[in-house]
Amino acid sequence: MKDMEKTTLRRAPRHRLSPHARKIILDVFHAVILILSVALIAFISYDTFNNIPFLDNNVYMTFQLFVCVVFIADFFVELWLTPKGSRGSYFRSRWFFLLMSIPFLNIIDAYQIQLTPDALYFARFLPLARGALALAIVLNYIASNRITGIFVSYLSIMLLTVYFAGLIFYEREQPVNPGVTSYWDAFWWCSLEATTLGSSLNPVTLAGKLLAVVLSLMGIVMFPLFTVYLSSLILKSRSVLNMLNIDRHNVKTDASSATADTSGGKKVGETPENA
Repeated sequence: MKDMEKTTLRRAPRHRLSPHARKIILDVFHAVILILSVALIAFISYDTFNNIPFLDNNVYMTFQLFVCVVFIADFFVELWLTPKGSRGSYFRSRWFFLLMSIPFLNIIDAYQIQLTPDALYFARFLPLARGALALAIVLNYIASNRITGIFVSYLSIMLLTVYFAGLIFYEREQPVNPGVTSYWDAFWWCSLEATTLGSSLNPVTLAGKLLAVVLSLMGIVMFPLFTVYLSSLILKSRSVLNMLNIDRHNVKTDASSATADTSGGKKVGETPENA
């Protein structure tokens, strides 16, 4: 029996790194990805507000390539740190992250691939979407419990999506749509579409019409999560109140029993005198 246990232990997959070292490496990569994602958002926002052609901005193209390389490295490092038996599951659940980490803009620029302006502009946001998903995963990782983590993740994804959609809508619609005079007009339109309330402002470009569909679908999917989260909080608070009421009831019952025993003892003690 002992020999069989030893053989099983030998065959069990063991990782070369300790759990503490693995956690440190993952925390470092998560911190780097968060910083790069915020910097990428700042870069794209600055270029959009100042009408700077991103393919002509060598600083942005170099930085974007560096961010994509770090994202790809993070994917393979996490794959390497995953136990051997779970690597297939990790790859199946995160292959989309690897796809979004490919520096498409640098490939398009290097090989002079001709794309429509809308397709080229959307390709610019792929690394940014990868950073937003990474941000949601990190927020879920540091949350206090599972339900709160899921809620924070979806909330961050929704807010970032509305912000990015506002950038795209402003850049595409502002030259041809008289109703879009500033970014805040675009952001307000995206917020109304995401809440499924709708707006009197109608998109003109193909990108704007696609965003209207995407934001509406996102709102239909996302907002029921708020109801689920609030319901879980109410049920949790109600269970806590029920436990407190049960404890109070038990305390009262114990006190009543103690009083009854004391009074009963007195009566027994007084019985011989009366008799």
